[in-house]
Amino acid sequence: MSAVTNDTSSNSAGAASKAVGSNGEVSQLFTTLLVAQIKNQNPLEPTDPSEFVNQLTQLSQMETLQQLTAQGASNAGMLSSLQMLTLGAQVGSTVQARVEQLKLDKQPVDTHFTLDGNANPATLVLKGADGVEKRIDLGPRTAGANSYKLDPAALGLASGSYQVRIENESKQATAVEVVAELRSVRLTGDGGALLQLGALGEITPAAITQFKGRAAANS
Repeated sequence: MSAVTNDTSSNSAGAASKAVGSNGEVSQLFTTLLVAQIKNQNPLEPTDPSEFVNQLTQLSQMETLQQLTAQGASNAGMLSSLQMLTLGAQVGSTVQARVEQLKLDKQPVDTHFTLDGNANPATLVLKGADGVEKRIDLGPRTAGANSYKLDPAALGLASGSYQVRIENESKQATAVEVVAELRSVRLTGDGGALLQLGALGEITPAAITQFKGRAAANS
């Protein structure tokens, strides 16, 4: 009876071992230990072979998930590389992008914003590095696409970085968009990218709302 029981357990473990044998070193080690446990179990109180099979099956599932995770990370890396190549090919073209901060000097900047509803008035809010806000009344604006030429010199704004947003009369904020040349693409330490938007600062790829192409070359 003992010999039959041990033979049955060994056969079950052998079958399960073959099922996971190709999963890697962890499975091989686990299988070796499991077979040793089966061979040295008490023949008068043998362990149900199905328990060993279940353990091996769970290990196999775990390693399969690890392999899928590794494959997903590899695919993400490939997509990131492809995105970098695509963005690199757009250097020199004009893009429109959402911005939360702008580097201003004396040059006017064309800004765009889209309102969900009428604003009376719409207000452009600029906050400098000193924390002081300058609020520019843009007058009544209708729902939909709007634009405004931001002229730092005319407004008496010092050169520097400013946080920007549009507010309606209820203080609801709307993102500001600008149009500028995509000058360069810079890799970040975490595998992402930052795009130099003219002299206005850096943005992430997700901030781009339109690719407008390159200006026609002069003949």
